[in-house]
Amino acid sequence: MKRYKIALLLVAAAACPIQAQTVAPITYKQYMHKVSTDNLEYAAEKMNVSAARADVIAAKVFDDPSLSFTYSNNEDHTLQMGQSYELGLSQNITLGRRGAGIKLARSQSELAEIVLDDYFRNLQADATLAYLEVMKQKQLYDIKKSAWSNMYDLAKSDSIRLAAGKIMEMEAVQSKLEADIMYNDLLQAGTELEQAYTQLSPYIGTAVTDTLFHPVEELEQPEKEFILGDLMQSAIERRTDLRAALKNTEVARRELTLAKREKRPDVELSVGWSHNTRVHNEEAPAPAFDGVSAGIAIPLNFSSLNRGAVNAARFRAKQAELQYNQMCLQVQREVMEAYQQFQSQTQQIKHYEHGILQQAQTVLDGKIYSYNRGEVSLLEILNAQRTYDDVQAQYIETLFNYNAALVELERSCGMHHPLP
Repeated sequence: MKRYKIALLLVAAAACPIQAQTVAPITYKQYMHKVSTDNLEYAAEKMNVSAARADVIAAKVFDDPSLSFTYSNNEDHTLQMGQSYELGLSQNITLGRRGAGIKLARSQSELAEIVLDDYFRNLQADATLAYLEVMKQKQLYDIKKSAWSNMYDLAKSDSIRLAAGKIMEMEAVQSKLEADIMYNDLLQAGTELEQAYTQLSPYIGTAVTDTLFHPVEELEQPEKEFILGDLMQSAIERRTDLRAALKNTEVARRELTLAKREKRPDVELSVGWSHNTRVHNEEAPAPAFDGVSAGIAIPLNFSSLNRGAVNAARFRAKQAELQYNQMCLQVQREVMEAYQQFQSQTQQIKHYEHGILQQAQTVLDGKIYSYNRGEVSLLEILNAQRTYDDVQAQYIETLFNYNAALVELERSCGMHHPLP
């Protein structure tokens, strides 16, 4: 039995898979806090909001005025007709284009904030599913470990009974073989658990070569009851992607308004001051004098006859409205499907907890007791063990599916905290 003692040590080592790494416990609350503060993709998405806010500030800028200076020399050196200096200041005036640009930038900034909120809502749900997956793999690993431990004890007992001449050698060899097979299954479960641990790292911004975190909770069935009508109403009011689609219709209307304003001609206002020196020409002398000027320039805006840009903006505005209406229907469908899936998983959980688990345990205990008394064959024990393991694994899978369905249901309704 030395081999089994060594194997037991290896299994214990498998519970801490990568020795070079630190494996640290983490609660769901701590995990979600790290997701909100340390997730790198979320931090990158925040830059979109900062950039959109900067665009609002940029949209408020006025067109720069123009300052001009002109010097004229009317053959003063030969005909003595004098010189002149002219200083001018002009300002371009846009008729409503700047105001429309500011409103568009503000709407785009608000849209960026809603999109960020929607990104975080989905990030929370995805991170929660990853956390649930680790919890599931840990419990499946424990089931494999318990099954192997039972078979290990049985094989050890059979070796003693064989030495006492109570059983045939074939039975002891078979029980030992079954223990070896279960040990291989345990190693595979340990590998899958390791891989599940690494899936948490990207969500909390840590390298897999640094620290691995494992949940301290186990899968359970939180008591949740929902009314479909309330869920539908909650989704319409709280779904951030639906709010983003609605805000996008506003952005499209702002773009249409800006496209119309850009067809208006820009007006240029100008003022000037000039100084003319004295004319010393004997035929037409003139004293030095100053002059002022004011003017307005209105371009002949023939390009406004081309309505292509305005029509394109109008079509995009109509498209945004249709997309919002379509998304309303899609949200209702998602809520209905998520609700039906949650109800199905709830019924399956109740089916397991109302007898199946206890019956499988009772059968296995009875078979082991009868086998030790020589009343049943090893094959019957193996069948009972496999049935018990399958029932346990299916129950864990169902618990996971129940919690995953709860996450998806609350995601479909726009809730930010998938689990309590």
